[in-house]
Amino acid sequence: MFGITDYAAFVAAFWLFLMIPGPGNLVIATGATQHGMRGGLAATLGVMVGDQVLIGCALGGVAALLHAYPVAFSALQWVGAIYLAWLGIRMWRLHPGEGEGTAVAAPTTRRHFRQGFLITLFNPKAIVFYVAFLPLFIDPARQQGMVTFAALAATAAVLTLLYGLIESLLVHRFAERLRASARLSSLLRKLASVFLIGFGVKLVTSH
Repeated sequence: MFGITDYAAFVAAFWLFLMIPGPGNLVIATGATQHGMRGGLAATLGVMVGDQVLIGCALGGVAALLHAYPVAFSALQWVGAIYLAWLGIRMWRLHPGEGEGTAVAAPTTRRHFRQGFLITLFNPKAIVFYVAFLPLFIDPARQQGMVTFAALAATAAVLTLLYGLIESLLVHRFAERLRASARLSSLLRKLASVFLIGFGVKLVTSH
C-alpha cells in the first residue's frame, strides 16, 4: 500500500510510540489541565507539527546528517534540554490561577501550541527514532517516492491528533474533579515541572 511494507504494523508501532511517556505526552497533559480541551488540543497540534518537521527531515536525510556530526547533534541536545528545564522552572514559579480565564484564552492557546512544537522539534531522540523507524516500513522495490513519504507523514499526523484528543479528554475530566483543590492542583503542577526538568537532564546525560 503506497509502497509501505506493512501499513497495519506501522500504525500499531507508531501508536505504541505515542504511548511512551515523554515530553510530548506531558505537554499535552499540562495544556489540558491548565486550559481544558482547548489547551490540550493546542499542545497536540504543536506536537503534530513538530513531528511533521522531524519526519520531513528524516525522510530528506537531514537527521542522518546531524547524526553523522556529533558536535551538531550534541548542540541540538543541549538546546532541547535547556528549553525543557526553562519550561519546568517557569511552570514551578506559576502562581495559582495565573494563566486562567477566558480573557487570555488566545495567548495561552498559542503558548501551548508553541511549547508542544518546540519540545518536539528539539528532541534529538525523536530525530534518531524517525531515522531508524521510518525506513523499516518503506519497500525499496515498490516505494513511490513522495506518495510513500506523504502517506507515512499523513498517517503519523492523524494518529498524533487522535491520541492527543483522547489524552486531553481523559486529563480534562480528571482535572475538573481536582480544580476545587488548590493545594492538590499546585502539587500536580510542581510535579509536572519536576518531570520536565528531569526530561531535560536525562536528554543530555543519556549519551
